[in-house]
Amino acid sequence: MPGVNDLRVVPVDGDRMLEQWRYVHNLIVPPDELSPDEVRERSGRHRLENAYLGDELVGCSTVRPPGGEDAVATVIARVLPEYRRRGFGAALYEHCLARARVLGAQGIQTVVLAANTDGLRFAEARGFVEVERYVAPEDETEVWLTLRLER
Repeated sequence: MPGVNDLRVVPVDGDRMLEQWRYVHNLIVPPDELSPDEVRERSGRHRLENAYLGDELVGCSTVRPPGGEDAVATVIARVLPEYRRRGFGAALYEHCLARARVLGAQGIQTVVLAANTDGLRFAEARGFVEVERYVAPEDETEVWLTLRLER
C-alpha cells in the first residue's frame, strides 16, 4: 500500500493540473471558490503544486513568495479528506516550508478558514499562532485567520 514516502509533489503545469489544483482548493475552501481564470492568474504570482500517490490526486499547495520588510512567505497545504491523518499533510507542509525558505523567507505564515477546524488544529500543532482575524470583503460571513510560525 502506498504511503507518505510515495508522495509526489509536482508544480502545476497546464490546464489539467490547474483544474486538479482548483478542484482540491474549491472542495476544501468553498467560500473562496476560484474560477479557472482566477487559478491561472494566481499561478503567475504563486507557486502552485499538486500532490499525488501514483496518479491519484491527494492534495495541493500554495507558496506565496516572501514579501514585505520581514520577508514573510505564506504556505498553504490542502489534503483531500480521504487522505487525511496519514502523514500526507505533514509531508506536503514540510515541502512547502522548504520551498519558502529557498525563496528567501525569513518568516512563515499561513491562512486558514476559521471553520476549518482540521486545518486550524494542523497549523497550531506545528507552532503557528493567530496574528490576524478578518472577514473577506467579497464574503462577509466567513472568518479567516492569518497565523504566523512562532518556532
